Amino acid sequence: MKKSLILKSTLALALAAPLLASAESDLTVGAGSTAAARLNFQVIIPRVLFLAVGTGNATLADNATIDLLTYNYSASVADIGSGIDSAPQAVNVRVLGNNGQIVISAAGSGTGLANALTPPDIIPWGEILVTSSLPAFAAPVVGGTANPTLSAGRVTNRTATWNFAYSNTDIPAPGTYTGQITYTASMP
Repeated sequence: MKKSLILKSTLALALAAPLLASAESDLTVGAGSTAAARLNFQVIIPRVLFLAVGTGNATLADNATIDLLTYNYSASVADIGSGIDSAPQAVNVRVLGNNGQIVISAAGSGTGLANALTPPDIIPWGEILVTSSLPAFAAPVVGGTANPTLSAGRVTNRTATWNFAYSNTDIPAPGTYTGQITYTASMP
């Protein structure tokens, strides 16, 4: 029994020996000798692409929160259709990528914001204005694209504030108009 246990232990150690880490060594004997040993390093960086519009832009992680911007004219009826833009609403945005030029596209649901009527009335996407606090990270309009400026080499790491406003140039039918813009980042 003891012999079998010793044999199994010896065999296990012999099989595991190549898995143990061992560094290079150099033994020299005598006066004025030098010894050198090398060590190799390896760092593995995955290809990364991250886009956050609104909540959750500080952490590189998935976040399912979709922010809502509301422009309510119930208390300011005289302003409807005046052509005076609404006060801008700020949305924090971030893009990070490490494999070349990023392209951000914007696609709106349907032809604009729609109310619940059948057929629905539409406020065209062109009535939603967007500007960026950072020229190197411009906000694309619906149906368009933007190319954030590379930070260094093939890396882009940009944060900005996109300001959205309702242009208010038409007098639409009454109702609550809803729509969604989907921003998509792509990288080679």
